[in-house]
Amino acid sequence: MTEPLYLRDAYLAVFEARVVAVAGGRVALDRTAFYPTGGGQPHDTGTIGDVRVVDVRKEGDDVWHRLDGDPPAPGATVTGTLDWDRRHALMRTHSALHVLCGVIWNEWGKAVTGGNMEPLVARMDFEFDPLPEGFGPRVEALVNAEIAADRPIEVSFLPRGTALEDADLIRTKVNLVPETVREIRVVDIVGLDRQADGGTHVRSTGEIGRVEVVRTESKGKANKRLRIRVHDA
Repeated sequence: MTEPLYLRDAYLAVFEARVVAVAGGRVALDRTAFYPTGGGQPHDTGTIGDVRVVDVRKEGDDVWHRLDGDPPAPGATVTGTLDWDRRHALMRTHSALHVLCGVIWNEWGKAVTGGNMEPLVARMDFEFDPLPEGFGPRVEALVNAEIAADRPIEVSFLPRGTALEDADLIRTKVNLVPETVREIRVVDIVGLDRQADGGTHVRSTGEIGRVEVVRTESKGKANKRLRIRVHDA
């Protein structure tokens, strides 16, 4: 079982771990700060020792790191180092999507139907039919006002039963939290948005920068897509 350090400290960029398994060009560690692809957020990159990490995947209770070079031996103690610029860009982007989600939920009560991100660019789909007039500019203004408010972003953990009693914690159209997850991680943009989420985030909305709504698209009768870009403040 890999201890997911990224769930409790998104700013941990260098760590030590022990190699517990090797399979081909992949290694599993007893603990890792590398975020594995999931929940619409792509994996981290960086190095283990002096070998590049090019992919990270969670399989069962283990996080596997694919290396671009020879893996260390089982039992070895290694140093992992994240590509911090990429990680921080993803943190800013993921937090921007939560601000977007909170604004749309609070203003229009619409659920998320899908989403994806790369560093500083992302899309999110919502259940609208049709989009309100002037929606893009209105959302952009509201999102940037919440960013300027520099709201704290807090992380907590709740037992599954307790968390699921609060219907507002699941902001996707379908509950995507696997049945095997007994402790649910909650990300709270204080005063704006509180939901179950396993991704990495900045400490406050002011750290995001500025959000541009690049365009809106129709993806079906009741499914509308917003594409955003995150800029420096």
